[in-house]
Amino acid sequence: MSTALTRLVGVRHPVVQTGMGWVAGPRLVSAVASAGGLGILASATMSLPELRSAVREVRSRTPEPFGVNLRADAADAGERVRLLIEEGVRVASFALAPTPDLIATLKDAGVVVIPSVGAVRHASKVAAWGADAVIVQGGEGGGHTGAVATTLLLPSVVDAVDIPVIAAGGFYDGRGLVAALAYGAAGVAMGTRFLLTEESTVPAAVKAAYLARDLTGTVVTTSVDGIPHRVLRTDLVETLESSGRARSLLRAVRNATHFRRLTGLTWRTMLRDGVAMRRARKLSWSQVIMAANTPMLLRAGLVEGRTDTGVLAAGQVVGAIDDLPTCATLIDAIVKDATDIIAGLPRITRPGS
Repeated sequence: MSTALTRLVGVRHPVVQTGMGWVAGPRLVSAVASAGGLGILASATMSLPELRSAVREVRSRTPEPFGVNLRADAADAGERVRLLIEEGVRVASFALAPTPDLIATLKDAGVVVIPSVGAVRHASKVAAWGADAVIVQGGEGGGHTGAVATTLLLPSVVDAVDIPVIAAGGFYDGRGLVAALAYGAAGVAMGTRFLLTEESTVPAAVKAAYLARDLTGTVVTTSVDGIPHRVLRTDLVETLESSGRARSLLRAVRNATHFRRLTGLTWRTMLRDGVAMRRARKLSWSQVIMAANTPMLLRAGLVEGRTDTGVLAAGQVVGAIDDLPTCATLIDAIVKDATDIIAGLPRITRPGS
């Protein structure tokens, strides 16, 4: 299935696996790439040496194109961009809008730049700065998300920019791909659907917890890190929402300390990241401190399998998923179903023709 996305990136199918922290590692990314989709490696929880090692592991597993997701507000964003260029990574994606300088550096080196956006104005801004495409996520999506549904946000972005638009938030099958194409998108991006695959390294018990949810099994909360975050409804989330601010800030400081030890980051680097985050996202200092919750709470659930003490990011689509296919089976089924649906659509002719 050829679209503007497949031609831009060099993949066989217009299906993207998003860069989910603690989930999108070399095993999942290489499986998606080998199956003809665009796998994106999550780097925010990796040190520079770990990122280089992960990139090389993906390349050792598959010769197909793949991408790396970067934090535009990270203190070492420039170093990570240079790493991608040195390693010949095909795509750089960003959860926040990258600066014009970062976009120019990547494009000059032949790297395709695809930021993720949640608003029309953000899409227009990065398009004007030279981004090659955008992923637009509607409110149905998991993790940090907005309030506008994909069915309204997607066509608005398509109308606003002249670059390929990739739809995210609520996609999991061939019907969704056809709908996205009808809206004018060049493909779909999926997180929760790829988290629930055979190659995903998320513990089996956690996958079972996801599969047990229905369409009302998620909630958007600001109690994790001060920013709207769609996660599974759990006892921990209810506890976080009922906790006082002082207790929440104390927990965040403890988690920041744990994250620093785990990653080897210095307090100086973490402070620089905090200042950059505060400026980029226009956060208060209390929100910056609370943001330290996110990496460790997600790690507890998605890596350690501690559903009682971890947070599990999830899109609303979790309630429509009931299996754990391989990435190849999943992508093949999505593309086949989409192709069959398109072929079976009634032909509409003008009166008198």
